[in-house]
Amino acid sequence: MSLSSIKAKPAWMLSGVAIGLLTLLIAITPGRAQNSSQNQQSQQNQQQTQDNQQAPPAAGGPGGDIGPIAVPKKKPEDEKPPERAPKVKNPEEIGTFSLKVDVPLVNLPVSVITGNGQFIPGLKADNFRVLEDGIPQKIDTFSQQGDKPITAVLLIEFAANSYAFMYDALNAAYSFTGQMKKDDWIAVESYDMKTHLLVDFTQDKSQVMGALGQLRIPGFSETNLFDALYDTIDRLEGVEGQKYILLICNGIDTFSKLTYDKVLKKIQGSKNITIFCVGTGQAFRLYLEAAGYLGPLRNLDFLQADNQLNTFAKMTGGRAYFPRFTAEFPEDFADIASDIRNQYVLTYRPTNTKQDGSWRKLKVDIVDPQTGAPLIVQDQHKKKLKYQVVARDGYKAKNEVD
Repeated sequence: MSLSSIKAKPAWMLSGVAIGLLTLLIAITPGRAQNSSQNQQSQQNQQQTQDNQQAPPAAGGPGGDIGPIAVPKKKPEDEKPPERAPKVKNPEEIGTFSLKVDVPLVNLPVSVITGNGQFIPGLKADNFRVLEDGIPQKIDTFSQQGDKPITAVLLIEFAANSYAFMYDALNAAYSFTGQMKKDDWIAVESYDMKTHLLVDFTQDKSQVMGALGQLRIPGFSETNLFDALYDTIDRLEGVEGQKYILLICNGIDTFSKLTYDKVLKKIQGSKNITIFCVGTGQAFRLYLEAAGYLGPLRNLDFLQADNQLNTFAKMTGGRAYFPRFTAEFPEDFADIASDIRNQYVLTYRPTNTKQDGSWRKLKVDIVDPQTGAPLIVQDQHKKKLKYQVVARDGYKAKNEVD
């Protein structure tokens, strides 16, 4: 064995020992790193648990044994509460407000006529005293219809069972049409079992005449007066201003779905509508009565019909006419035209401000403004004249829920 081989042996042995130590070190290092990471995570969890135990939960925080525990958050010490605004009594910038109730105006057309139907002119606002449920009312406005345009509907009964009265009805309608002025608005309706609109509102007199010319041969025998009048009032409620219905019929209803009471309620609830009635067939009734053909029951029907027409007119401030002869129709319609064009129109706001839909009874008196006594009217010969005040006898107050 040479020296060189002896010296090389220790070097090889040292190299092997070094490799073994390095291998052992690599094997031990991951374990220590893993243990160190676990210890660090454990310490963090313990620290977080301690922090949670020390700090109180915020509002809406973790739940306790009996439910959620809400601990209000503490405000920072340096945060100051907001300053209160100084109290100012009745500052100039703020006005004083009061509650007002809007009470609708009541429009009240009034006719003052003598016993023979003549209009009494020249009355002033202080000559009228309006009582609502017995309480005097203050008149706000006062005017006279005069030559102002009118809005009217001719509602004509035209059925087979009233064929004998047909010419009376036509004569009445033609008489009124002859009273038309160029600015008047007139519509024409007829009714039997149904209501028929012959011409809508027009200012053309020839169209009105043409509509009346269509009434030649009646169709049905039934006369639904209540339905026709109710429907006409319903249509007129959408028309502004004062309206008039000229009802030309014998007053007998045979086939209406609506009752007389329902029509009366409709009339009570209507506004700015005046009904003038012309009863037809009076001469024919006199002939039947004289000939002995008019029995007690039939006569009762006619009397009831006349009473209904009177009621329709009275409730709305109009009048009812019952001409017996054809020659009377022009005179009666001249009176109607005079009533319409010479009406006094009063408006007032009721002292009763309740909007309860109740019926308010009206009464209009003509008085001496100096004494408050009934006004004395004399003709040109200083003769005392009797006169009549024609106005609607009441109205239905507005309902707050309407």
